[in-house]
Amino acid sequence: MMIDDPVPALLERAARRLGMEFGHLPPLDSVPSDLAEAMTGVLDETAHRLGDNYPYFHPLYAGQMLKPPHPLARAAYALAMAINPNNHARDGGRASSAMEIEAVGGIAEMFGWSGSNFLGHLTSSGTVANLEGLWVAGQIAQGKRGRTRILGSEQAHYTHERISAVLKLPYYGVATDHRGRLSLDALDSELRRGDVGTVVVTMGTTAIGAVDPLDEILRLREKYGFRIHVDAAYGGYFKLIPEALEEPARRAYAVIDQADSIVVDPHKHGLQPYGCGCVLFRDPGVGRFYKHDSPYTYFTSNELHLGEISLECSRAGAAAVALWATQRLLPLTPGGEFAKGLASGRAAAGELDRRLRYDEASRFETLAAGPPELDIVVWKLAAGTWESASDRAQQIFAACAQRNLHLALVQLPQRWFRPEGAPVSVAEKVTCLRSVLMKPEHEAWLDRIWEAYTAACHDVLN
Repeated sequence: MMIDDPVPALLERAARRLGMEFGHLPPLDSVPSDLAEAMTGVLDETAHRLGDNYPYFHPLYAGQMLKPPHPLARAAYALAMAINPNNHARDGGRASSAMEIEAVGGIAEMFGWSGSNFLGHLTSSGTVANLEGLWVAGQIAQGKRGRTRILGSEQAHYTHERISAVLKLPYYGVATDHRGRLSLDALDSELRRGDVGTVVVTMGTTAIGAVDPLDEILRLREKYGFRIHVDAAYGGYFKLIPEALEEPARRAYAVIDQADSIVVDPHKHGLQPYGCGCVLFRDPGVGRFYKHDSPYTYFTSNELHLGEISLECSRAGAAAVALWATQRLLPLTPGGEFAKGLASGRAAAGELDRRLRYDEASRFETLAAGPPELDIVVWKLAAGTWESASDRAQQIFAACAQRNLHLALVQLPQRWFRPEGAPVSVAEKVTCLRSVLMKPEHEAWLDRIWEAYTAACHDVLN
């Protein structure tokens, strides 16, 4: 699977412009000829090794949460690497620090925060961003005796439990409802114990893209008093397309600005290279928890040093440059080109679910609760037993790969595929097929995806 790559041409012109800014910038070819020959050999070997990958960039890769960076993001990142700025202190990344502040401001504005009424920065990953969100929550909990426990749904990302263990904070996974969302009844039961300091609300679970009912959880906050940390690492950007969402998710996104902290991953739907996470706090006063002295760093400028509001020290300034450039080209505005790309993936997911749901041969079972909330589709194979359904899913997964269609596998509760209250087998989970349709091209390629998928099913089931 080959694609045209516009990045080299984009980068060549920009590199010449950068050279005008830095007359002393060493050119890329300023190495001895014998070393250049050795480098060529190593790069050839590197390219060969990198061939052992799935074609993540191609529309027929519809498996995991892997979305290719925008060509401009790749070019801007590579351009910045000629300088290799460090966004810890201003003297390590002057321009890139300013660009990070602007880019993060654009993300905050998407969620309804602006000006100096928030605090935020980029991180090396969504995991680190969530770590910072829960770390701040833990610092605040120290002043509230006995209110240190963290709650998240059983479908919240598994790293929340790990992060809580690192922070020495108790964590509990709350049951989900038949839609894979945090159960309000189960949450209320835990809150009545009086020891909860923070509730993690997931906006786009990694398994099925479920959106926790933030609007209802906010009402519980009024009753019990706790922090709300929104993990929107995957689903945050869907705030831009409320008209494309079903009503429960739309209500949740409408009030996301009332959360205490929010995490989003630009290296998912934000078209950025790995790793680029982002954490935001509604109260800029939490910056006091980061306060520290450095004998060699922070006296170089009176402007904000991003290391003063981050647990990480050295961070890639190139990530900030790439994000800034992308948002400059594709602003985070409803109805814009960026939002249209999200809507295309969402539409593709809805159409794939519809075809599976109304398959004439009744070969598949979709979620009983209804269509996907975001752009992740999951389904199980119709079979007499959960063992047979799981086996068929694995066989079809392999058969699809033989046809260059790459899906994913996921284990889900069987009850999600039965009407609410219907009996299920004693087995709790069944292996299902899963497709993340996060590329805008997936909508145009859906017929090809369906053709390859149904052909693979014919090979396995007949």
